This record gives sequence, structure tokens and C-alpha cells, in this order.
Amino acid sequence: MENAETSRKASFQNPVERKLQEDDGLHEWLRYDYYNESCPLAERIIRSTVEELYGLRPDVAPALLRLVFHDCFVEGCDASVLLDHGDGIQSEKDSLPNESLRGYDVIDIIKLELEEACPGVVSCADIVALAARESVLMAGGPFYPLYTGRRDSIVAYPIIATYELPSPLDDLSKTIESFASRGFDERETVSLLGAHSTGTIHCKFFFHRLYNFSGGDGPDPSIDPEFLQLLRSNCNSIHHSSRPASASPSLSPLPSSEDNNLSTILSQDAGMKMDYEGPRTGFGTLYYRSLLQRKGLLFVDQQLTSGAETETWVRAYSSDLSLFQRDFGLAMIKLSNLKVLTAPKGQVRLNCRKVN
Repeated sequence: MENAETSRKASFQNPVERKLQEDDGLHEWLRYDYYNESCPLAERIIRSTVEELYGLRPDVAPALLRLVFHDCFVEGCDASVLLDHGDGIQSEKDSLPNESLRGYDVIDIIKLELEEACPGVVSCADIVALAARESVLMAGGPFYPLYTGRRDSIVAYPIIATYELPSPLDDLSKTIESFASRGFDERETVSLLGAHSTGTIHCKFFFHRLYNFSGGDGPDPSIDPEFLQLLRSNCNSIHHSSRPASASPSLSPLPSSEDNNLSTILSQDAGMKMDYEGPRTGFGTLYYRSLLQRKGLLFVDQQLTSGAETETWVRAYSSDLSLFQRDFGLAMIKLSNLKVLTAPKGQVRLNCRKVN
């Protein structure tokens, strides 16, 4: 497995180096195999733990993928999303977009394993980034190499988490603007949204498209009519029983089926699985093909076909798996390197939920 990983890492080396050269020294203290001497088994421990937990709970993969997005999109990849409320910290977990966020327990388990192997060495920020990478592999996505050496934040950013995470209700222009604010162009935005290839999405996140869309009398006209009937049938139990929140949970890999903040009716909503052809199959291409067939579940997803450039990339990824995997991997590398903290800034938390 290590030889295969080395080979895959090498295949990304040149584009990664070119991208990092454009980052003006931001990653001066990040490097490959950062823990080679201080904790040589770190990445192996993370990989094996994610694999073991995925075997028990397949929803681990979308949960961890969503977690890294919510961490990195809010003031960078510094594990601020993991901090609990208390000791002067107002947690990002309490913000509306993060109410259905999951995966904290998985990070805790990984951290415990690492603390036993090499106490006080591996940061929570690196765990989040590396665990997400392994979750992509578990879901059938591509391997992508990551620099390590991130440090953990000593503060949280609940206001930014509340107002700056993208929403599944956003139209195309707002989505492009939101991702552009973090340095992503339209091609990278379309590739990152391919993360919606895995997970389960509840009816509450799209049922507003099925009836009285945008205050009108009918459904969202961008939905395929036959697919509309399927969705209405599946979500019939919540029709007229709830309404979409104006500040909805954020755009990222899909909300977990463990969302315990729903009403009694919504908690019975089985939702729709994105990888409906089976786990580890069609990661990326199935998602983009569904958009071309007007079968996107989230409004923000279907909106990708409403712009000339974004639709070009939807079509390209729907027919070229290798292109998607390469672009998705590079976009995830870029996401995982957003505004990282490196020594002497930040700290290596001993408990990911609280500052030392």
C-alpha cells in the first residue's frame, strides 16, 4: 500500500509544486512527511483508523469530508471548528450551518491513538486534513498528497461560520462569489462540489424545490419531471410539515443522516443517497451526469449548469473521470492549505476540543 501511495503522490508532485510556488511562501513550514522523525506512524495510524471506522460506519466518509470544508473555509485549516464552548471560546459548532456537522468523535478517536503513540506531536488541524483525504479514498475518490505541519488555532470564529459558509440555497453567482473569496476559480468550484458524490441528503435540504418554488405555484423548473415525481414520492411525509430555513446549513459534502436537530417529522426522513449505484462507485462522474440530466438534488448543484463556464466543466467531468480526479485532488490540496498556521503560531492541542 505504501508503494502505491508513493506512486500516486509522485503523479501529483509537479502540479502541486507549481501551485505552491504561486502561494508567496505561505507554506514555508509545511512539508511532506513532516512527522517522519517525530511520529513516523502518524499518517498510517490516521489511515488505518479511518478505514476501520468506515467499515463500521460508512457515513464516516462524508462526515469527515464535510468537516474539513467547514474548518478550512472559516479562517483557514486550523481545527477551530473542533473547539467546544467554554473557557472564553464561543464555539463554531453552535452556528446554524454547523448544527448538523458530524465527525468530531472520529477525530477524538484518531487523536487518542496518536497521543498514545507520540504525545503532543500531531496537530488536530493535520488530523482533520489527513482524515478527510482518507475519507475521499474510502468513498471511491482519488488520492491526493498533502503537506503537513499545520498548527491548531486557540480561538474560534462563530460569526464567520454563521455568515460566510456557502448555502445549498445559493444561486450560481453567489456560489462563485463565495468560493472566489477563498481563492477558487469557477473550474475549482465545480470540481470541489463533486464532493457531493457521497453522503445522504435529507429532503429538508431540497423539498422547497418541489412545491411553491421561490414563492410561486409550481416546482423548480430546472428539475426533470420524472425525477420530480420520484422526489415528491420520497419526501411526501414532510410536504407542508416544515419549511426550509432562510439561513440553511452550509454547502459542503452532504449533511449526515445523523442530524438530531430536525423536527419529529424530518427526523424520519430517510433522504436520498448520492452514491446510489453503491459505495465507492461513480465518485464524481455520477454527480455531474445527474446535473446534465436535470437530476441535481440541491439547488446550488443544479445551478452549475446555468452558467457557460461552469456547465463546460460539468460536461467535462461527467465524461472524463481522470480529469475530474486530477482537478478534484488539486482543489482539495488547495482547500487543505488555506490560511494554515505554522510554528510558532498556534499550538498542538492535546485535546482537539479545547485549547491547552
